[in-house]
Amino acid sequence: MERRVRVRFAPSPTGPLHIGGVRTALYNYLFARQHGGDMILRIEDTDSTRLVPGAEDYINEALQWLGIGIDEGVREGGKYGPYKQSERRDLYRKYTQQLIDAGRAYYAFDTPEELEAKRAEIKNFQYDARTRGMMRNSLSLPAEEVKALMDSGVKWVVRFRIEPDQDVVVHDLLRGDVTINSSILDDKVLYKSADDLPTYHLANIVDDHLMEVSHVIRGEEWLPSAPLHVLLYQAFGWEDTMPAFVHLPLLLKPDGKGKLSKRDGDRLGFPVFPLDWNDPKSGERSSGYREAGYLPQAVINFLALLGWNPGDDREIFSMDELIKEFSIDHCSRKGAKFDFEKGKWFNHEYLMNMDNNELAQMFKPVLEQHGVNLADYSDEYITEVVALVKSRANFVCDLWDQANFFFERPATYSEKDIRKRWKPETPELMHQLASLLENADTNDAQACEEMVMDWIDKNGLHKGNVMNAFRLTVVGECRGPHMFEITRLLGRDEILARLEAGIENIKLPAENA
Repeated sequence: MERRVRVRFAPSPTGPLHIGGVRTALYNYLFARQHGGDMILRIEDTDSTRLVPGAEDYINEALQWLGIGIDEGVREGGKYGPYKQSERRDLYRKYTQQLIDAGRAYYAFDTPEELEAKRAEIKNFQYDARTRGMMRNSLSLPAEEVKALMDSGVKWVVRFRIEPDQDVVVHDLLRGDVTINSSILDDKVLYKSADDLPTYHLANIVDDHLMEVSHVIRGEEWLPSAPLHVLLYQAFGWEDTMPAFVHLPLLLKPDGKGKLSKRDGDRLGFPVFPLDWNDPKSGERSSGYREAGYLPQAVINFLALLGWNPGDDREIFSMDELIKEFSIDHCSRKGAKFDFEKGKWFNHEYLMNMDNNELAQMFKPVLEQHGVNLADYSDEYITEVVALVKSRANFVCDLWDQANFFFERPATYSEKDIRKRWKPETPELMHQLASLLENADTNDAQACEEMVMDWIDKNGLHKGNVMNAFRLTVVGECRGPHMFEITRLLGRDEILARLEAGIENIKLPAENA
Protein backbone atom coordinates (compact mmCIF):
# COMPACT_ATOMS: atom_id res chain seq x y z
CA MET A 1 0.00 0.00 0.00
CA GLU A 2 1.42 3.38 -1.04
CA ARG A 3 2.15 5.71 1.83
CA ARG A 4 0.06 8.89 2.04
CA VAL A 5 2.05 12.06 1.49
CA ARG A 6 2.19 14.09 4.69
CA VAL A 7 4.56 17.04 5.07
CA ARG A 8 5.13 19.46 7.89
CA PHE A 9 6.32 23.02 8.26
CA ALA A 10 7.72 23.39 11.75
CA PRO A 11 8.84 26.93 12.63
CA SER A 12 9.97 28.13 16.03
CA PRO A 13 8.07 31.15 17.42
CA THR A 14 11.26 33.03 18.23
CA GLY A 15 10.57 36.01 15.98
CA PRO A 16 9.10 36.89 12.58
CA LEU A 17 8.98 34.30 9.82
CA HIS A 18 11.93 34.84 7.48
CA ILE A 19 11.22 34.85 3.74
CA GLY A 20 13.46 31.77 3.42
CA GLY A 21 11.13 29.98 5.82
CA VAL A 22 8.17 31.09 3.71
CA ARG A 23 9.75 29.43 0.68
CA THR A 24 10.23 26.21 2.65
CA ALA A 25 6.56 26.32 3.68
CA LEU A 26 5.56 26.97 0.07
CA TYR A 27 7.52 24.01 -1.31
CA ASN A 28 6.00 21.75 1.35
CA TYR A 29 2.54 23.01 0.45
CA LEU A 30 3.03 22.57 -3.30
CA PHE A 31 4.37 19.04 -2.83
CA ALA A 32 1.51 18.04 -0.54
CA ARG A 33 -1.20 19.47 -2.78
CA GLN A 34 0.29 17.94 -5.92
CA HIS A 35 0.16 14.48 -4.34
CA GLY A 36 -3.22 14.91 -2.67
CA GLY A 37 -1.53 14.87 0.73
CA ASP A 38 -1.63 16.81 4.00
CA MET A 39 0.13 19.97 5.11
CA ILE A 40 0.90 20.16 8.83
CA LEU A 41 1.90 23.28 10.75
CA ARG A 42 3.74 22.26 13.90
CA ILE A 43 5.00 24.85 16.37
CA GLU A 44 8.44 24.00 17.75
CA ASP A 45 8.51 25.90 21.03
CA THR A 46 10.87 23.68 23.01
CA ASP A 47 13.53 26.39 23.36
CA SER A 48 11.64 28.22 26.09
CA THR A 49 14.33 30.89 26.58
CA ARG A 50 13.93 32.24 23.03
CA LEU A 51 10.15 32.38 22.66
CA VAL A 52 8.79 35.76 21.57
CA PRO A 53 5.21 36.89 22.31
CA GLY A 54 3.14 37.27 19.15
CA ALA A 55 5.45 35.21 16.94
CA GLU A 56 3.10 32.23 16.66
CA ASP A 57 0.18 34.43 15.62
CA TYR A 58 2.48 36.15 13.13
CA ILE A 59 3.37 32.81 11.53
CA ASN A 60 -0.29 31.85 11.13
CA GLU A 61 -1.26 35.25 9.74
CA ALA A 62 1.63 35.27 7.26
CA LEU A 63 0.79 31.84 5.84
CA GLN A 64 -2.89 32.77 5.62
CA TRP A 65 -2.11 36.02 3.74
CA LEU A 66 0.05 34.11 1.27
CA GLY A 67 -2.58 31.46 0.62
CA ILE A 68 -0.52 28.58 1.99
CA GLY A 69 -3.27 26.38 3.37
CA ILE A 70 -2.82 24.30 6.51
CA ASP A 71 -4.67 21.00 7.00
CA GLU A 72 -3.56 20.23 10.56
CA GLY A 73 -2.17 22.53 13.20
CA VAL A 74 -2.74 24.34 16.47
CA ARG A 75 -5.65 26.34 15.02
CA GLU A 76 -6.96 23.69 12.63
CA GLY A 77 -6.74 20.71 14.99
CA GLY A 78 -6.31 17.15 13.76
CA LYS A 79 -6.09 13.60 15.08
CA TYR A 80 -2.30 13.75 15.58
CA GLY A 81 -2.31 16.71 18.00
CA PRO A 82 -1.33 18.52 20.05
CA TYR A 83 0.59 20.42 17.37
CA LYS A 84 2.58 22.54 19.78
CA GLN A 85 5.62 20.75 21.16
CA SER A 86 5.40 22.29 24.62
CA GLU A 87 2.09 20.42 24.99
CA ARG A 88 3.64 17.03 24.17
CA ARG A 89 5.97 16.64 27.16
CA ASP A 90 4.60 13.28 28.26
CA LEU A 91 5.35 11.78 24.86
CA TYR A 92 8.92 13.04 24.86
CA ARG A 93 9.54 11.73 28.37
CA LYS A 94 8.26 8.31 27.32
CA TYR A 95 10.54 8.05 24.29
CA THR A 96 13.52 9.49 26.12
CA GLN A 97 13.16 6.77 28.74
CA GLN A 98 12.87 4.17 25.98
CA LEU A 99 16.27 5.20 24.62
CA ILE A 100 17.82 5.15 28.12
CA ASP A 101 16.41 1.69 28.87
CA ALA A 102 17.80 0.41 25.56
CA GLY A 103 21.26 1.79 26.34
CA ARG A 104 21.06 4.25 23.43
CA ALA A 105 21.04 7.34 25.66
CA TYR A 106 22.42 8.36 29.05
CA TYR A 107 22.20 11.01 31.75
CA ALA A 108 24.89 13.71 31.90
CA PHE A 109 25.44 16.01 34.89
CA ASP A 110 28.22 18.27 33.59
CA THR A 111 27.75 21.92 34.49
CA PRO A 112 28.25 24.69 31.91
CA GLU A 113 31.45 25.63 33.76
CA GLU A 114 32.79 22.07 33.56
CA LEU A 115 32.04 21.86 29.85
CA GLU A 116 33.73 25.20 29.23
CA ALA A 117 36.81 24.08 31.17
CA LYS A 118 37.03 20.91 29.10
CA ARG A 119 36.78 22.92 25.87
CA ALA A 120 39.66 25.07 27.07
CA GLU A 121 41.68 21.97 27.98
CA ILE A 122 41.07 19.95 24.80
CA LYS A 123 41.30 21.59 21.42
CA ASN A 124 38.15 21.00 19.31
CA PHE A 125 36.55 19.20 22.22
CA GLN A 126 33.54 17.09 21.32
CA TYR A 127 31.35 15.16 23.78
CA ASP A 128 31.55 11.69 22.21
CA ALA A 129 32.80 8.12 22.64
CA ARG A 130 36.38 9.34 23.10
CA THR A 131 35.63 11.92 25.80
CA ARG A 132 32.43 10.83 27.57
CA GLY A 133 34.46 8.65 29.97
CA MET A 134 36.20 11.71 31.38
CA MET A 135 32.92 13.56 31.97
CA ARG A 136 30.25 13.24 34.67
CA ASN A 137 27.51 11.03 33.28
CA SER A 138 25.69 7.77 33.94
CA LEU A 139 28.21 5.86 31.81
CA SER A 140 31.24 7.06 33.76
CA LEU A 141 29.86 7.32 37.31
CA PRO A 142 28.86 4.48 39.69
CA ALA A 143 25.14 3.71 39.72
CA GLU A 144 24.88 4.82 43.36
CA GLU A 145 26.31 8.24 42.58
CA VAL A 146 24.02 8.63 39.59
CA LYS A 147 21.00 7.83 41.77
CA ALA A 148 22.14 10.24 44.46
CA LEU A 149 22.55 13.04 41.92
CA MET A 150 19.12 12.37 40.48
CA ASP A 151 17.49 12.24 43.92
CA SER A 152 19.15 15.48 45.02
CA GLY A 153 17.58 17.44 42.16
CA VAL A 154 20.81 18.25 40.33
CA LYS A 155 20.13 19.47 36.80
CA TRP A 156 20.81 16.89 34.12
CA VAL A 157 20.48 16.33 30.41
CA VAL A 158 20.00 13.17 28.38
CA ARG A 159 22.55 12.62 25.62
CA PHE A 160 22.27 10.27 22.67
CA ARG A 161 24.93 7.57 22.69
CA ILE A 162 26.56 7.51 19.26
CA GLU A 163 28.73 4.55 18.35
CA PRO A 164 31.87 5.67 16.51
CA ASP A 165 33.10 4.74 13.02
CA GLN A 166 29.76 3.88 11.45
CA ASP A 167 28.80 5.11 7.99
CA VAL A 168 25.43 6.80 8.19
CA VAL A 169 23.59 7.16 4.88
CA VAL A 170 21.06 9.95 4.45
CA HIS A 171 18.77 9.39 1.46
CA ASP A 172 18.02 12.83 0.04
CA LEU A 173 15.63 13.14 -2.90
CA LEU A 174 17.45 16.25 -4.15
CA ARG A 175 21.08 15.49 -3.35
CA GLY A 176 21.19 11.72 -3.60
CA ASP A 177 22.77 9.57 -0.89
CA VAL A 178 24.88 11.55 1.57
CA THR A 179 27.25 9.39 3.65
CA ILE A 180 28.73 10.67 6.91
CA ASN A 181 30.89 8.78 9.39
CA SER A 182 29.45 8.78 12.90
CA SER A 183 32.83 9.62 14.43
CA ILE A 184 32.36 13.27 13.50
CA LEU A 185 29.07 13.43 15.42
CA ASP A 186 28.85 14.36 19.08
CA ASP A 187 26.51 12.88 21.69
CA LYS A 188 23.75 15.45 21.19
CA VAL A 189 21.55 16.56 24.06
CA LEU A 190 18.05 15.13 23.62
CA TYR A 191 16.33 16.24 26.80
CA LYS A 192 16.89 18.82 29.56
CA SER A 193 15.59 18.58 33.11
CA ALA A 194 15.93 22.36 33.52
CA ASP A 195 12.76 23.03 31.52
CA ASP A 196 11.44 19.47 31.21
CA LEU A 197 11.55 19.73 27.44
CA PRO A 198 13.33 17.91 24.61
CA THR A 199 15.70 19.49 22.15
CA TYR A 200 14.92 19.90 18.48
CA HIS A 201 16.53 16.58 17.60
CA LEU A 202 14.39 14.28 19.75
CA ALA A 203 11.15 16.24 19.40
CA ASN A 204 11.31 16.27 15.61
CA ILE A 205 11.95 12.55 15.28
CA VAL A 206 9.19 11.60 17.71
CA ASP A 207 6.68 14.01 16.16
CA ASP A 208 7.50 13.13 12.56
CA HIS A 209 7.03 9.46 13.40
CA LEU A 210 3.81 9.84 15.40
CA MET A 211 2.33 12.30 12.90
CA GLU A 212 3.19 9.88 10.07
CA VAL A 213 5.22 12.47 8.16
CA SER A 214 6.27 10.98 4.83
CA HIS A 215 8.62 13.72 3.56
CA VAL A 216 10.75 16.22 5.45
CA ILE A 217 11.38 19.21 3.17
CA ARG A 218 13.57 21.77 4.92
CA GLY A 219 16.53 24.11 4.40
CA GLU A 220 20.02 22.79 3.77
CA GLU A 221 21.17 24.29 7.07
CA TRP A 222 19.56 21.22 8.67
CA LEU A 223 21.56 18.75 6.56
CA PRO A 224 24.31 18.31 9.22
CA SER A 225 21.66 17.10 11.68
CA ALA A 226 20.21 14.54 9.26
CA PRO A 227 22.68 11.71 10.15
CA LEU A 228 21.72 12.04 13.82
CA HIS A 229 18.06 11.84 12.87
CA VAL A 230 18.71 8.70 10.83
CA LEU A 231 20.48 7.15 13.84
CA LEU A 232 17.56 8.08 16.10
CA TYR A 233 15.08 6.42 13.74
CA GLN A 234 17.26 3.31 13.84
CA ALA A 235 17.58 3.43 17.62
CA PHE A 236 13.78 3.47 17.97
CA GLY A 237 13.39 0.72 15.38
CA TRP A 238 11.42 3.01 13.09
CA GLU A 239 13.46 2.54 9.90
CA ASP A 240 10.39 1.49 7.91
CA THR A 241 8.62 4.80 8.66
CA MET A 242 11.61 7.08 8.14
CA PRO A 243 10.56 10.01 5.94
CA ALA A 244 12.25 10.93 2.70
CA PHE A 245 14.51 13.93 3.16
CA VAL A 246 14.81 16.99 0.92
CA HIS A 247 17.30 19.68 1.92
CA LEU A 248 16.61 22.86 -0.04
CA PRO A 249 19.31 25.32 -1.09
CA LEU A 250 19.70 28.59 0.77
CA LEU A 251 18.44 31.97 -0.32
CA LEU A 252 21.59 34.02 -0.85
CA LYS A 253 22.43 37.71 -0.55
CA PRO A 254 21.60 39.81 -3.63
CA ASP A 255 25.23 40.86 -3.69
CA GLY A 256 28.30 39.19 -2.27
CA LYS A 257 28.30 35.79 -0.63
CA GLY A 258 26.38 34.14 2.18
CA LYS A 259 22.86 33.59 3.40
CA LEU A 260 20.20 36.28 2.97
CA SER A 261 19.74 38.21 6.22
CA LYS A 262 17.62 41.02 7.62
CA ARG A 263 20.71 43.19 7.44
CA ASP A 264 20.74 42.81 3.66
CA GLY A 265 17.16 44.01 3.46
CA ASP A 266 17.91 47.00 5.68
CA ARG A 267 21.00 47.83 3.64
CA LEU A 268 19.40 47.52 0.19
CA GLY A 269 15.87 48.58 1.06
CA PHE A 270 13.67 45.52 0.68
CA PRO A 271 11.68 43.37 3.15
CA VAL A 272 12.85 39.96 4.31
CA PHE A 273 9.65 39.19 6.24
CA PRO A 274 6.16 38.55 4.81
CA LEU A 275 4.44 41.02 7.17
CA ASP A 276 5.53 44.01 9.22
CA TRP A 277 7.04 42.96 12.54
CA ASN A 278 7.29 45.03 15.70
CA ASP A 279 9.75 43.43 18.07
CA PRO A 280 8.11 43.36 21.53
CA LYS A 281 11.50 43.41 23.27
CA SER A 282 13.48 46.03 21.37
CA GLY A 283 10.58 47.96 19.83
CA GLU A 284 12.34 47.76 16.47
CA ARG A 285 10.06 47.69 13.43
CA SER A 286 10.87 45.56 10.39
CA SER A 287 9.01 46.00 7.11
CA GLY A 288 7.01 43.23 5.48
CA TYR A 289 5.97 42.44 1.92
CA ARG A 290 2.28 42.94 2.64
CA GLU A 291 2.66 46.44 4.04
CA ALA A 292 5.21 47.35 1.33
CA GLY A 293 2.43 46.84 -1.21
CA TYR A 294 3.26 43.44 -2.63
CA LEU A 295 0.44 41.19 -3.76
CA PRO A 296 0.51 37.74 -2.12
CA GLN A 297 0.24 35.98 -5.49
CA ALA A 298 3.32 37.87 -6.72
CA VAL A 299 5.34 36.98 -3.62
CA ILE A 300 4.40 33.30 -4.04
CA ASN A 301 5.35 33.31 -7.73
CA PHE A 302 8.63 35.10 -6.99
CA LEU A 303 9.63 32.71 -4.20
CA ALA A 304 8.66 29.58 -6.12
CA LEU A 305 11.25 30.37 -8.79
CA LEU A 306 14.03 30.94 -6.25
CA GLY A 307 15.38 27.41 -6.21
CA TRP A 308 12.95 25.72 -8.62
CA ASN A 309 12.24 26.02 -12.33
CA PRO A 310 9.58 24.49 -14.58
CA GLY A 311 12.12 23.28 -17.13
CA ASP A 312 11.36 26.08 -19.61
CA ASP A 313 11.33 29.89 -19.72
CA ARG A 314 7.87 30.44 -18.22
CA GLU A 315 7.78 32.81 -15.25
CA ILE A 316 4.16 33.62 -14.40
CA PHE A 317 2.33 30.89 -12.46
CA SER A 318 -0.85 30.88 -10.43
CA MET A 319 -0.87 28.79 -7.27
CA ASP A 320 -2.83 26.07 -9.07
CA GLU A 321 -0.28 26.05 -11.89
CA LEU A 322 2.58 25.81 -9.40
CA ILE A 323 0.90 22.85 -7.71
CA LYS A 324 0.58 21.12 -11.07
CA GLU A 325 4.14 21.84 -12.23
CA PHE A 326 6.19 21.61 -9.02
CA SER A 327 8.78 18.86 -8.87
CA ILE A 328 11.63 18.14 -6.46
CA ASP A 329 13.65 17.00 -9.49
CA HIS A 330 13.61 20.56 -10.81
CA CYS A 331 14.84 22.10 -7.57
CA SER A 332 18.37 23.43 -7.60
CA ARG A 333 21.13 22.13 -5.35
CA LYS A 334 22.79 25.54 -5.39
CA GLY A 335 21.69 28.59 -3.47
CA ALA A 336 19.54 31.17 -5.25
CA LYS A 337 20.51 34.85 -5.22
CA PHE A 338 17.66 36.94 -3.87
CA ASP A 339 16.94 39.33 -6.75
CA PHE A 340 14.61 41.80 -5.03
CA GLU A 341 14.28 43.85 -8.24
CA LYS A 342 12.81 40.76 -9.87
CA GLY A 343 10.34 40.65 -7.01
CA LYS A 344 9.17 44.14 -8.00
CA TRP A 345 8.82 42.96 -11.59
CA PHE A 346 6.56 40.11 -10.50
CA ASN A 347 4.43 42.53 -8.52
CA HIS A 348 4.11 44.81 -11.55
CA GLU A 349 3.02 41.88 -13.73
CA TYR A 350 0.35 40.81 -11.26
CA LEU A 351 -0.84 44.37 -10.76
CA MET A 352 -1.11 44.78 -14.55
CA ASN A 353 -3.26 41.67 -14.83
CA MET A 354 -5.47 42.46 -11.84
CA ASP A 355 -9.11 43.30 -12.38
CA ASN A 356 -9.38 47.11 -12.50
CA ASN A 357 -12.37 47.18 -10.15
CA GLU A 358 -10.46 45.20 -7.53
CA LEU A 359 -7.39 47.38 -7.96
CA ALA A 360 -9.52 50.52 -7.61
CA GLN A 361 -10.79 49.29 -4.24
CA MET A 362 -7.21 48.75 -3.11
CA PHE A 363 -6.32 52.26 -4.31
CA LYS A 364 -9.04 53.97 -2.26
CA PRO A 365 -7.14 53.93 1.08
CA VAL A 366 -4.15 55.49 -0.71
CA LEU A 367 -6.39 58.27 -2.01
CA GLU A 368 -7.73 58.91 1.49
CA GLN A 369 -4.19 59.07 2.86
CA HIS A 370 -3.54 61.91 0.41
CA GLY A 371 -6.60 63.85 1.50
CA VAL A 372 -8.93 62.87 -1.33
CA ASN A 373 -12.62 62.87 -0.41
CA LEU A 374 -13.87 59.64 -1.95
CA ALA A 375 -17.44 60.95 -1.95
CA ASP A 376 -16.41 63.33 -4.73
CA TYR A 377 -15.53 60.48 -7.11
CA SER A 378 -17.50 57.53 -8.39
CA ASP A 379 -16.13 54.00 -8.34
CA GLU A 380 -16.34 54.06 -12.13
CA TYR A 381 -14.10 57.15 -12.29
CA ILE A 382 -11.48 55.69 -9.95
CA THR A 383 -11.52 52.42 -11.89
CA GLU A 384 -10.95 54.24 -15.19
CA VAL A 385 -8.07 56.20 -13.68
CA VAL A 386 -6.46 53.01 -12.42
CA ALA A 387 -6.84 51.36 -15.83
CA LEU A 388 -5.01 54.29 -17.47
CA VAL A 389 -1.99 54.48 -15.14
CA LYS A 390 -1.36 51.00 -13.75
CA SER A 391 1.12 50.10 -16.48
CA ARG A 392 3.50 52.62 -14.90
CA ALA A 393 3.22 51.27 -11.35
CA ASN A 394 4.92 48.44 -9.46
CA PHE A 395 2.79 48.84 -6.33
CA VAL A 396 -0.65 50.15 -5.44
CA CYS A 397 0.93 53.09 -3.63
CA ASP A 398 2.73 54.02 -6.88
CA LEU A 399 -0.64 54.71 -8.47
CA TRP A 400 -0.86 58.02 -6.60
CA ASP A 401 2.34 59.34 -8.16
CA GLN A 402 0.99 58.37 -11.56
CA ALA A 403 -2.59 59.55 -11.05
CA ASN A 404 -2.57 62.42 -8.53
CA PHE A 405 -3.50 65.00 -11.21
CA PHE A 406 -6.82 63.20 -11.73
CA PHE A 407 -7.79 64.20 -8.18
CA GLU A 408 -6.15 67.60 -7.71
CA ARG A 409 -5.18 70.49 -9.92
CA PRO A 410 -1.45 71.14 -10.24
CA ALA A 411 -0.27 73.65 -7.64
CA THR A 412 3.15 73.94 -9.26
CA TYR A 413 4.59 73.31 -12.70
CA SER A 414 7.75 71.44 -13.61
CA GLU A 415 10.55 73.96 -14.08
CA LYS A 416 12.41 71.59 -16.37
CA ASP A 417 9.37 71.19 -18.62
CA ILE A 418 8.68 74.94 -18.61
CA ARG A 419 12.19 75.62 -19.89
CA LYS A 420 11.77 73.02 -22.63
CA ARG A 421 8.09 73.32 -23.59
CA TRP A 422 6.86 76.86 -22.81
CA LYS A 423 7.68 79.52 -25.38
CA PRO A 424 6.69 83.24 -25.60
CA GLU A 425 3.96 82.33 -28.08
CA THR A 426 2.61 79.40 -26.01
CA PRO A 427 0.02 81.33 -23.92
CA GLU A 428 -1.68 82.52 -27.09
CA LEU A 429 -1.71 78.97 -28.50
CA MET A 430 -3.28 77.71 -25.27
CA HIS A 431 -5.94 80.46 -25.52
CA GLN A 432 -6.77 79.24 -29.02
CA LEU A 433 -6.84 75.60 -27.86
CA ALA A 434 -9.19 76.53 -25.01
CA SER A 435 -11.53 78.26 -27.46
CA LEU A 436 -11.49 75.15 -29.64
CA LEU A 437 -12.24 72.81 -26.72
CA GLU A 438 -15.19 74.94 -25.56
CA ASN A 439 -17.18 73.48 -28.45
CA ALA A 440 -15.63 69.98 -28.41
CA ASP A 441 -17.20 66.72 -27.26
CA THR A 442 -14.51 65.85 -24.74
CA ASN A 443 -16.36 62.66 -23.77
CA ASP A 444 -15.32 61.20 -27.14
CA ALA A 445 -11.54 60.95 -26.86
CA GLN A 446 -11.02 59.97 -30.51
CA ALA A 447 -13.24 62.68 -31.95
CA CYS A 448 -11.65 65.29 -29.69
CA GLU A 449 -8.17 64.21 -30.71
CA GLU A 450 -9.05 64.32 -34.42
CA MET A 451 -10.44 67.83 -34.03
CA VAL A 452 -7.33 69.14 -32.25
CA MET A 453 -4.96 67.42 -34.69
CA ASP A 454 -6.88 68.95 -37.60
CA TRP A 455 -6.56 72.42 -36.03
CA ILE A 456 -2.82 71.90 -35.57
CA ASP A 457 -2.34 70.77 -39.17
CA LYS A 458 -4.44 73.55 -40.73
CA ASN A 459 -2.55 76.23 -38.80
CA GLY A 460 0.89 74.76 -39.49
CA LEU A 461 1.64 74.34 -35.80
CA HIS A 462 4.21 72.05 -34.24
CA LYS A 463 2.33 69.11 -32.74
CA GLY A 464 4.90 68.40 -30.03
CA ASN A 465 5.02 72.01 -28.86
CA VAL A 466 1.25 72.30 -28.62
CA MET A 467 0.55 68.94 -27.00
CA ASN A 468 3.37 69.15 -24.47
CA ALA A 469 2.31 72.63 -23.41
CA PHE A 470 -1.29 71.36 -23.15
CA ARG A 471 -0.11 68.48 -20.96
CA LEU A 472 1.95 70.84 -18.80
CA THR A 473 -1.08 73.02 -18.00
CA VAL A 474 -3.32 70.05 -17.19
CA VAL A 475 -0.91 67.68 -15.40
CA GLY A 476 1.73 70.08 -14.08
CA GLU A 477 4.52 68.27 -15.91
CA CYS A 478 5.04 66.35 -19.13
CA ARG A 479 4.00 62.87 -18.03
CA GLY A 480 0.93 60.67 -17.85
CA PRO A 481 -1.22 58.53 -20.15
CA HIS A 482 -2.74 59.53 -23.50
CA MET A 483 -3.68 63.20 -23.34
CA PHE A 484 -7.16 62.84 -24.76
CA GLU A 485 -8.00 60.06 -22.31
CA ILE A 486 -7.03 62.52 -19.57
CA THR A 487 -9.25 65.11 -21.25
CA ARG A 488 -12.17 62.66 -21.41
CA LEU A 489 -11.95 61.71 -17.74
CA LEU A 490 -11.41 65.20 -16.33
CA GLY A 491 -14.16 66.71 -18.49
CA ARG A 492 -14.35 69.93 -20.48
CA ASP A 493 -14.93 72.33 -17.59
CA GLU A 494 -11.97 71.05 -15.60
CA ILE A 495 -9.69 71.05 -18.64
CA LEU A 496 -10.63 74.65 -19.48
CA ALA A 497 -10.06 75.71 -15.87
CA ARG A 498 -6.60 74.13 -15.90
CA LEU A 499 -5.71 75.73 -19.23
CA GLU A 500 -6.68 79.13 -17.84
CA ALA A 501 -4.69 78.54 -14.62
CA GLY A 502 -1.66 77.41 -16.60
CA ILE A 503 -1.76 80.46 -18.89
CA GLU A 504 -1.92 82.70 -15.84
CA ASN A 505 0.61 80.95 -13.59
CA ILE A 506 3.28 79.48 -15.85
CA LYS A 507 6.03 82.07 -16.19
CA LEU A 508 8.98 81.86 -18.54
CA PRO A 509 12.43 81.92 -16.93
CA ALA A 510 14.13 85.27 -17.50
CA GLU A 511 16.57 83.84 -20.04
CA ASN A 512 13.66 82.43 -22.15
CA ALA A 513 11.43 85.50 -21.98
